[in-house]
Amino acid sequence: MEELFNKLLQVAVRCKDCEERKANIRVTIELQLTTSPVHKRDLLVRLTDDVDSYFLFNVSISEEDFQSLKVQQGLLIDFASFPQKFIDLLNLCISEQESDNPRFLLHLSCQSPLLEGSANFSVVETNAFKHLNHLSLRLLQGTDKDIKDYLAVCLSSLKGEKQSLEMKLKKTEDDLSRQLNYAQQTLSEKTRELDKLRSEWTSQTNSLSSRHSQDLMSEREKALEIQTRLQHQNEQLRQELESTHKKSTQQLQSKLTELEASNRELTERKYKNESTIRDLKIKLVGAEEEFQRSKQQVLSLRRENGTLDTECHEKERLVSQLQMRIAVLEQEIKDKDQLMCRTKEVLEATQQQKESMEGNAESKEVQIRKLDATVKSLSEELIKANGIIKNLQGELRGLVGKIKVKNTVTVSQEKVLQETSEKLQNVSKDLQDTQQQLMTKDELVSKLKEQLETTIQKLNESKEVLKTNENVISWLNKQLNEKQLSRKPQSAESFETPVLPTTAGLRAQFYPMVGKPGVSPMEAVDVTPIEQCPMQPSNIKSGEPAGLESKYFERRDDSIPLHGLLSNLHHREFPQGPTKHSVPSAYFSA
Repeated sequence: MEELFNKLLQVAVRCKDCEERKANIRVTIELQLTTSPVHKRDLLVRLTDDVDSYFLFNVSISEEDFQSLKVQQGLLIDFASFPQKFIDLLNLCISEQESDNPRFLLHLSCQSPLLEGSANFSVVETNAFKHLNHLSLRLLQGTDKDIKDYLAVCLSSLKGEKQSLEMKLKKTEDDLSRQLNYAQQTLSEKTRELDKLRSEWTSQTNSLSSRHSQDLMSEREKALEIQTRLQHQNEQLRQELESTHKKSTQQLQSKLTELEASNRELTERKYKNESTIRDLKIKLVGAEEEFQRSKQQVLSLRRENGTLDTECHEKERLVSQLQMRIAVLEQEIKDKDQLMCRTKEVLEATQQQKESMEGNAESKEVQIRKLDATVKSLSEELIKANGIIKNLQGELRGLVGKIKVKNTVTVSQEKVLQETSEKLQNVSKDLQDTQQQLMTKDELVSKLKEQLETTIQKLNESKEVLKTNENVISWLNKQLNEKQLSRKPQSAESFETPVLPTTAGLRAQFYPMVGKPGVSPMEAVDVTPIEQCPMQPSNIKSGEPAGLESKYFERRDDSIPLHGLLSNLHHREFPQGPTKHSVPSAYFSA
């Protein structure tokens, strides 16, 4: 298995009935060589998410699959140059990520509302005219076995890194212990040299004093002049010897003060580093808790987003139904308007007929008056006139009855018009209510989008915190290697609490978390306490530590025991070694 590409890329994820979102997905390209029974080469493309461990999409492309892919998508390259060209396209996408209008984009589209089943991973080039699809691969979601195998491989790699770090830690511990022993030896040698110089100085002074006394006695006997001269010479010699002795003692004292100052600085640095290690451990535990909380918040927000999507779909259906209802009501209103127009025309015709009948009645009244005037002169024609009048009165009664019927029809039509107007008002009120509901739902959707954006920002911050925590852990491992060796083992007679030996390391054991997924990884660490570490009998025999004095090994109240640091491990059991597994092909059935 040869790894060709492994980087984080920004991918636009599209699901059915969901908005497009951008995610940071790790793309790995590996070339798998199989020699049995036939020498073959398979290109494995895998998509994973560093945040979501269960996100796994992969595809295996053999030479036969590549031929079908070449025919389907019109590729102009061979299988040997296909991996490098594909990596070049991904590098172009990486270079275009930071620009406002990227030219090359990566799309991951799925037909289901959630990322399940199969998905299409495509490299798209955008320009002012259209979107050009350079390459499209059909990826399959990893099964539970594939996810377990992948996580087992990741776990084995992490264990290998841990073992290498432990080896480096042991080496640094040994080096620092050697350096400390060498410093102690040099200090003891310097103290011995100082004692020798003191003894030599005392012997020289004694010899000189005796020699001087003998010379004085002999010279006194010779002469007083020679005595004065010898005294003067003796004083000069004594002054010279005292000056040389003072210089040598001052040099030795300066060296001793320098060594004591360096020792004090080392102890102060040790205590400061222990306090910083304690604070960083507390911060690391808090960061892990915040990361777990952010994970739970992301899951709950995803569920809420799914429920809100369903609610939005239901409300869109209600809106479409209300729009259909409004269209039907508008059609009814148009029909009723036509009826109103017709009734208005009928009313106008009836009013014209009424006016014409009133004119006829007025003309008949005029004729009746004329006939009444002529009654006196034409008494003979009264019978004929009375008959004519009766006929005219009957016609008038018929006309009055017709007018009453027309009045009743107009009244009923006015009632129908009032009812239709009331219905129109009710429909307009319903429309206003539905519009207000739609406005409230739009506001809710905007609020939820803002909440999603805030949660995404929190996730990015938690990722940055995790990265910093990983850097801090690596730094702490180095600092522990340097500062752990500042403690020297001492006997139980001279100290109240035992101290770790310089060569003693940390022992950490990992226990599989079966049945208790809620326990944090830090609780699963078995660390050997300081009291159980064996003492070194070769260093202590007479009740005092070899090398440094006892004042440098006094017990401090603010000192803390050393604990093993662990990275975040998943609460599941996985196989130790990497297992070879067959990835389903995207173009041929198994």
